[in-house]
Amino acid sequence: MRDITVLLFLIFLIVISIRKAWLGVLALSIFGYMNPHSYAWGFVRSLPVYYTLFLVVCFSYLKTKDKQPIFFDWRVKSFLFLWFYFCITTVFAWVQFAAIPKLIEVTKIYIPFFFTLALINTKEKLYYLIITIACSIGIIAFKGGLFALATGFSYRVWGPSGTQYFGNNEFALMTIIAIPLLILFRNETQNNSIKLFLLVAIPVCVASAISSWSRGALLALIGSSTYLIWHSKRKFLLAPAVVGGVIFSLPYLPEKWFNRMQTIETYEEDKSALGRLEVWRDGWNYALDHPFVGAGFEGWRMVSMRDWHSAYVEIFSEHGFIAFGIWLSMILGSLLSLTRLQSMTRNYPELKWVNTYSISLKASLIAYMIGAAFLGVSYWDLLYHLIFIAALTKKFALEELDILLKNQFDSRNKHLRHLY
Repeated sequence: MRDITVLLFLIFLIVISIRKAWLGVLALSIFGYMNPHSYAWGFVRSLPVYYTLFLVVCFSYLKTKDKQPIFFDWRVKSFLFLWFYFCITTVFAWVQFAAIPKLIEVTKIYIPFFFTLALINTKEKLYYLIITIACSIGIIAFKGGLFALATGFSYRVWGPSGTQYFGNNEFALMTIIAIPLLILFRNETQNNSIKLFLLVAIPVCVASAISSWSRGALLALIGSSTYLIWHSKRKFLLAPAVVGGVIFSLPYLPEKWFNRMQTIETYEEDKSALGRLEVWRDGWNYALDHPFVGAGFEGWRMVSMRDWHSAYVEIFSEHGFIAFGIWLSMILGSLLSLTRLQSMTRNYPELKWVNTYSISLKASLIAYMIGAAFLGVSYWDLLYHLIFIAALTKKFALEELDILLKNQFDSRNKHLRHLY
């Protein structure tokens, strides 16, 4: 029955993707993040579902007129250069048998983003893309949160099998990144039933992240939550409510959970933390010796024999400091761009949505930056989705701002002509 349900869902997404190409971008996001076929038990589980949808979107893209030329925002240029630089470092990679397949895998992740840039050509479509990503992750996190609450946080919550987010640490970080997007959904929707449901669902998703037993995820949750509360209009009500909720929840957490979280302070006594420090030192030293090309994809196999456990170390160790600078500038630059966009649109009530989008996107990026310090997640599609959503937000905001300024100018000229 599960297989039939997933198959019918896939057929439905194929049909709507053919009818409207931009819906194919949403369909790819659903199967990229929710990965519904991984919950099937039979033949559907082994079907190339994502690639089938990708080919459908390619066909739909070619036949549709409802698209825009790919705008070359600085992030898009950086993205293309980073991709090209990965190809160069792969030529010089230490572990060719692993580096080439990894480059192909990363390329498969990167190519669909060009559909996002071309087919998401209005603010409304961008909104639906954001809530599709948020809900695709949120549905699984909500399910995990219910499990966590039912079992008293005694077991770890894991992500969909066969995805980048299967591990408990990775899934927790993905959930924390999605929570600000769910908050954006709640702030923007006009449906009171959805608002009420999300008011319940978001804390349940938080419970899912907590039950990952991930120390890095806990720090990411604290960082993004602090930012969201600080920028909330109801911070003086929200902050005490959050503190009260935490105090109320503490007695229900198992002692093992506290023992694991306490190792954040006593990392020098924790073998896992010491192992990560050794790996980071190995990666740093190797990058200093090979600053331009690094060790290539999967270079940890030769340099340290252990996974990098940090996106930052992963990038500069595998691709050198030039690639690291490009990658990091895309993240930090997006944060700065969103901040500047808020400042530019602050005095225009019609552009209130820009502030809402910017706060949520920055909270998600902050969560990623904190969590990425402890996980090798530098090639996540979710990161690049956030960066390109930030770029599209800027594009649509500036277009609306130009129209508003033009209307004000025309109105002022009309008024002057009437006076004279």
